[in-house]
Amino acid sequence: MRERRKSTQQSIAGSLLLAHPAMKDPNFRRSVVLMSAHGTDGAMGIVMNRPLGKRLGEWNGEFALGALAGVPVFTGGPVQPKQLLLVAWQNRADGFQLHFGIEPEKAGQMLGEEGTQVRAYLGYSGWSKGQLENELKHDTWIVTDIPGDLLEQPQDGSLWRKVLGNLGEEWRLLADEPDDTSRN
Repeated sequence: MRERRKSTQQSIAGSLLLAHPAMKDPNFRRSVVLMSAHGTDGAMGIVMNRPLGKRLGEWNGEFALGALAGVPVFTGGPVQPKQLLLVAWQNRADGFQLHFGIEPEKAGQMLGEEGTQVRAYLGYSGWSKGQLENELKHDTWIVTDIPGDLLEQPQDGSLWRKVLGNLGEEWRLLADEPDDTSRN
């Protein structure tokens, strides 16, 4: 896995954004954001490491008896936090494929496919035109490639530490820093 150089001209869709260790914003502190879209009009992604500790069938009774009842629910970001987004990942021989915002029927069909994982997200992370580029210029985010074992990792607070730590020794030291540095 490698850190990518920031570019305001190149799309980072299909990459991960890791919150810089100094970020204090509670919406994104120590977050791992999977970018699904990035262009001249703005950017969009989902926070991958904020599980709600519920399954879709517990969260919404409409899903209680269906194929999606056991799908884990996460907080996807601060934009439209009541909107439910279904996302599927497929690890294939030719690479990683993301299906973002799929319909429940399609998500149910995909659950049975080998190498496919489905997750539910409440809300998403979004940036207006030029907003993300400005944040990247100010080193708010670290852009990196998606590690091949991303979906095999726990999708919780430890994911940020693991992915950031794999970028090199300096990042590993920062990733291992305690939340409360006065207790260091």
